[in-house]
Amino acid sequence: MNTHPFSRRDLLQRAGGGFGALALSALLEGKGHAASSLNPFAPKVPMQIGGKAKSVIWIFTNGGPSQVDTWDYKPELQKRDGKPLDGFDPKTGFFPGSVGPLMASPFKFAQHGQSGTWASELFPQTSRHVDKMCFIHSCWTGSNNHSPALFMMNTGATRMGYPCVGSWVTYGLGSESDSLPSFVVMSDPKNRGLPKGSASNWGAGFLPSVYQGTWLKPSGKPIDNLDAPSSLTPQRQRAQLDLLAKLNRSALAASPIESELNARIESFELAYRMQTAAPEAFDVANEPEHIKKLYGLDKPHCAHFSAQCLMARRMVERGVRFIQLYSGGMENQQSWDGHNDIIGNHTGFAAESDQPVAALLTDLEQRGLLDQTLVIWGGEFGRLPISQKAAKPGRDHNPHAFTVWMAGGGVRGGYHHGETDEVGFKSVIDRVSVHDLHATILAAAGLDHEKLTFKFQGLDQRLTGVESPRVVKQVFG
Repeated sequence: MNTHPFSRRDLLQRAGGGFGALALSALLEGKGHAASSLNPFAPKVPMQIGGKAKSVIWIFTNGGPSQVDTWDYKPELQKRDGKPLDGFDPKTGFFPGSVGPLMASPFKFAQHGQSGTWASELFPQTSRHVDKMCFIHSCWTGSNNHSPALFMMNTGATRMGYPCVGSWVTYGLGSESDSLPSFVVMSDPKNRGLPKGSASNWGAGFLPSVYQGTWLKPSGKPIDNLDAPSSLTPQRQRAQLDLLAKLNRSALAASPIESELNARIESFELAYRMQTAAPEAFDVANEPEHIKKLYGLDKPHCAHFSAQCLMARRMVERGVRFIQLYSGGMENQQSWDGHNDIIGNHTGFAAESDQPVAALLTDLEQRGLLDQTLVIWGGEFGRLPISQKAAKPGRDHNPHAFTVWMAGGGVRGGYHHGETDEVGFKSVIDRVSVHDLHATILAAAGLDHEKLTFKFQGLDQRLTGVESPRVVKQVFG
């Protein structure tokens, strides 16, 4: 009785064919034409349903900048300064006992570019780029409290535990870098703290944990424990990783439902590759002097944000998929949360970010990267057109209206979508919900928000929920 199911020649033929298929798979994966079943970061071909962004840089103006003091000019608000806002519900903001009258913007506005876009004097350098920028003036959200509003803007839900936009984008597109994280987060200087809700704002929720954001420390080494142990030679470290991968794959073969193992294997491998790639990517010291000056690294008031914007450009060049930068920290006056002294608050944070953001747009464009990089600017909500009573008046939270602008990635430059009412209190024309905004961001990256799903608790979950959000198609040129 023949105990061999096939001959030695058959075995060689079949094994050879299998090795060839593995090689072809690796080649296709490296060029983004096929996704590896083992590598959760394997680049995937987008559906090209909207824009053409390969990367996203989200400048998150934490705390909620005032739309009527930045990008949403309201002449009528200037005329009605000091008058009451008829029918105003004091509970709209967060401090109902501090409601004042309508307050004209203390900042001058002027028109810029061929589009004639009105911009506040807060942004003398960013306003030079208005013809590249696409403004959505009619955004609104459902919460007037920072933590749930932050979660909503980042994850599409007002409570923690859901995947954020960056996690969904990297889940949908993979990464074009095999030696850097696919999703990176940078926060304000250490003394200001993280945004409210902290790391839950860039968590992966029910998606595999490998898709969560990698937070870079604002001082010292950006990532802890990245250096190889001094007691290990590269050969021994490689051997240990190979053994771990072998053990994990054995466990995976015995219990295929352990899907997190693939992510764990890739995390070990990525950390190994990052030991050489990450320090170089995060180091802006070797940039030419004219680039450092362009971003403002020589100016103490904005140097920290300048370095982060420059790092964002360097990471885009190296294939990082999603980068989020937080301007503003935890407490009110440590962020764009201008309850008191709107002049001092917004002047300070605009001065920190204006030159770096303008430089980022300039630098991306001159390197041919802006068309394939979507830059987003915006916070978790807006601010009321009335004053909040204080020694130096400020503005309270406003969930009914705020402005978000985008640039690059195939969006229309110099375009303005939607409108608020005559004093900037509520979005009234072509209103855009947070889920609409998320659907549009995904479309800019070539992802269909209705098809980008993940099975969890028996449902096909998605970033945009079970409602019927719409892509704001008008923003694409």
